[in-house]
Amino acid sequence: MTSRTITCHQEWTLQPDREPDAEPTTYAMQCAVGGETSPPGTDFADPQSWVFTHGGRNPSHHTYREIITRPWRAW
Repeated sequence: MTSRTITCHQEWTLQPDREPDAEPTTYAMQCAVGGETSPPGTDFADPQSWVFTHGGRNPSHHTYREIITRPWRAW
């Protein structure tokens, strides 16, 4: 018995998912010193407030990372 392989070449497009049912873009902040991370939120103001609270409790923590989770779709 002989097997055959069929290859189909297609072009794909990748873009941020802006469909009505797409997951929301979320934002979080992570302390680069201790590794703690804020809860994710759809409004950047919430993780930003977390930074001020965390920094107030940990005066030597001055460096943070922004974590953005953005849904994408390929078609």
